[in-house]
Amino acid sequence: MKKGRGRITGIEAALASAVFFGLTPVFGKQAITLGFSPLAVVAFRTILAAGLLLALVAVFRRPYLFIYPAGLLGCALAGTLNGLGSLLYYYSLGRLSVSVGQLLYSLYPLFLVIWLVIDRQPPTRLTYVRIGFALLGIVLLTLSGSIKMDWIGVILMLGASIMYAIHLPINQRVLYDIPAPTVALYTLLAMSVVVVPAYLIFDRTLPPVGTSWSPVLALTIVTFFSRLMLFLGIKNLGGIQTALIGLSELIVSLTISHFWLHESLNSVQWIGASFLGLSLIMIGFERIQPEKRRIRGLLGWLRPPEVSADLPIGPHE
Repeated sequence: MKKGRGRITGIEAALASAVFFGLTPVFGKQAITLGFSPLAVVAFRTILAAGLLLALVAVFRRPYLFIYPAGLLGCALAGTLNGLGSLLYYYSLGRLSVSVGQLLYSLYPLFLVIWLVIDRQPPTRLTYVRIGFALLGIVLLTLSGSIKMDWIGVILMLGASIMYAIHLPINQRVLYDIPAPTVALYTLLAMSVVVVPAYLIFDRTLPPVGTSWSPVLALTIVTFFSRLMLFLGIKNLGGIQTALIGLSELIVSLTISHFWLHESLNSVQWIGASFLGLSLIMIGFERIQPEKRRIRGLLGWLRPPEVSADLPIGPHE
């Protein structure tokens, strides 16, 4: 794939992922309101999305089942972190409003930058500027009006944000050699291994008879497509650029709230949306370098074994 085309594909995938992620809190909050417990929501949507992806790959793209051992371990680690983060996210969503929850969760690019600095991959100066504009936009979008803080919910959501931030560079390393559908599949399966036992051990409750499962099924579809698009974006743009584009999910959430819940933006929120939009537009000036295999750093062990280049060990993109 040519560099220019890969960049466009990455931007399109990251934007599509943001659209689907923007629907997550809406459907998740609706399911919890209808009577689903937070653990039930995260367990059902994860296992259903993983099962759907596994069935499609097994039937139509069986070569995508291949993954080398270190890559599988990387997906397992990323899925475990993301699974734990999902548990924290939905528990927090049961205590916080969607707007406050999304504000706190959307701090993940900041945590990601801290991780990259520790891993000796400092972002560009323009990326720092874009992060500043994005964070300012997030604050203006979500902190206007009166807010009653639930500090347990705040701590849980910050934990979810940190977990999400750390899993991105792990998957980015694996995506250097492995196609996005493969990474999405094994990461979702690893998430299921975490969230389903948590539900069976600590919850097991089901919603009242007659409760609509539509929000959970919609959340399953959203999870399915958001993961595929997320990893395709990371493969072509890298973790930090995909994360910054992903912040546009806030605009999606607010737009859905406007038409579905008849909420509207005030003047302060429009200013915040403008700052977030400016951060997105500035990606056109970023010098995005193709991902290179790095054998050093905290994640240097995430690489395939030394094999002959002529050996067809699996699908490549």
